[in-house]
Amino acid sequence: MPRFQKIAFVASPTGYAREAAAALMRRYDHVPPEEADVVVALGGDGLMLQVLHRFMNHPKPIYGMNRGTVGFLMNEFRDDDLLEHLENAQRSVIHPLVMDVLDTEGRSHRARAINEVYLLRQTHQTAKLKIAVDGNVRLDLLIADGVLVATAAGSTAYNLSVGGPILPLDAKLLALTPISAFRPRRWRGALLPDYARIRIDVLDAPHRPVAAVADHTEFRRVCTVETSLDRATELVLLHDPGHSLDERILREQFG
Repeated sequence: MPRFQKIAFVASPTGYAREAAAALMRRYDHVPPEEADVVVALGGDGLMLQVLHRFMNHPKPIYGMNRGTVGFLMNEFRDDDLLEHLENAQRSVIHPLVMDVLDTEGRSHRARAINEVYLLRQTHQTAKLKIAVDGNVRLDLLIADGVLVATAAGSTAYNLSVGGPILPLDAKLLALTPISAFRPRRWRGALLPDYARIRIDVLDAPHRPVAAVADHTEFRRVCTVETSLDRATELVLLHDPGHSLDERILREQFG
């Protein structure tokens, strides 16, 4: 019996992706995404993140095919032998970060992130932050544009752009990376076990406003952010043999 019985197709709004989806839907039987046991996503990494978020509460395997720009999380596009590719695909299981926020109005917010949670200054003034890990203050004062917590799956995205390390998928680590640190000038961040709970307090929040972002969900004028890995939620990405997420992250380390 085939590994997957019900396939759904989801495409980004670009003509390039929609044309590919239409061609595949003419060729293969398909169902609405909510009824599927596998979702084929056609677009770029942005679409992949959207689809993973869409099914966060009811996870199902996602097989991405690149019809976007970067496509780091995607497989090469093919319009033939899709069923064979799905049958032979390798699973990569990732867990999202959960971000709990308290803003300056006393309101609480929650969001999840597959790539990263970050804090970023909202004005011309630098942010002043205090960082604690598992209840212990590790940095009394970070003066910077912000700070970022990345998963292994997200370590090659914004984290890498601001000078953070690339993490192998099975490393069981989180990257804590400053964004344009001014003080301590030589602090380059930390590697933390993926069970760590990180708390970031915004110092002088009324006068130095800071935003908190979980992937594409943003909250403004925050005063406290706590984040940790949500181990109860398992997200499954499917990749062709030899092109697993582990392999892609490894390749990225060698340019």
